Amino acid sequence: MARPHKKAVARRKSRPAKKADAAAQKAGHADTKRGDTKRELVILTGLSGSGKASALKAFEDLGYYAVDNLPVELLPRFAELVAQSMEITRAALVVDVREGQRLEKFPALLKQLREQLDTTVVYLEASQPVLLRRFSETRRPHPLGREKMVGPAIQAERKLLDPVRNVADILIDTSRFNVHELRAYIQNQFERESDGKSLLVSSISFGYKNGVPLEADLVFDVRFLPNPHFIPEFRNLTGRHPKVIGYVGHFPQTQEFLKRVTEMLLFLLPHYIHEGKSYLTVAFGCTGGQHRSVMIAEEIKKRLAKEGYRVKTAHRDMPR
Repeated sequence: MARPHKKAVARRKSRPAKKADAAAQKAGHADTKRGDTKRELVILTGLSGSGKASALKAFEDLGYYAVDNLPVELLPRFAELVAQSMEITRAALVVDVREGQRLEKFPALLKQLREQLDTTVVYLEASQPVLLRRFSETRRPHPLGREKMVGPAIQAERKLLDPVRNVADILIDTSRFNVHELRAYIQNQFERESDGKSLLVSSISFGYKNGVPLEADLVFDVRFLPNPHFIPEFRNLTGRHPKVIGYVGHFPQTQEFLKRVTEMLLFLLPHYIHEGKSYLTVAFGCTGGQHRSVMIAEEIKKRLAKEGYRVKTAHRDMPR
């Protein structure tokens, strides 16, 4: 309502008609331009030592306006500024345990934010042993205070952040990532190409013996396929090797599975795009993450790429 009111005031000041019309056209063009631009807010949160600073830097490298440790009470105001800005279309900010008891307000504030902007909450965490090792290596005190041992402080932080974790859209376990791998992962998940396509599909493989990837949106178990591990000549190869690809691919159930999963994804992807989803992680798991899941993830990438989608692969447990 503010902009029409300003135009009315300008008319009451008897501005020359041509100038008034030109100003109105310019304002209208700016409104249209602002309305046509998709605006995005990413809230980075999670455990201390899980890599939030590195993740925020990765978002900054992608062109996001980056803010560290914004007080939760200012989140609605910040979202309003982004929504109205002509320069900022994407922003990323960190909210963490430094907010203390104010974190209890976060779920309610998040609902308010999503009425203003497309908002994604990314929660970073890591296993207890990994966090203890990282604090030991950096020799930095835990944010909850020097008087606490690091182990109990981490447990207390998990409890404080539980309401935030419960409303997160993406959970990333950084236990297996170094700084460079985490930044590469963030960039792969959130990069946006200049052609206007906003959906990036990550086709990843993993081994069930090491757990299901927390970041996966869709998970498929391919352990029903014959296992190349039990064939000596394939044991030390991976699902990228032509011999393994040929072996796994020649089974009828493999081709039927690939056909059905591809059809399902081609049905789902336009709907995800329509709803504003900018990334989708599809995970394929076998026992060790070396043969079957790798072959399937690579083949799904080829099939989706053939249909014009941006697809990247990652193989969490494949030997390097």
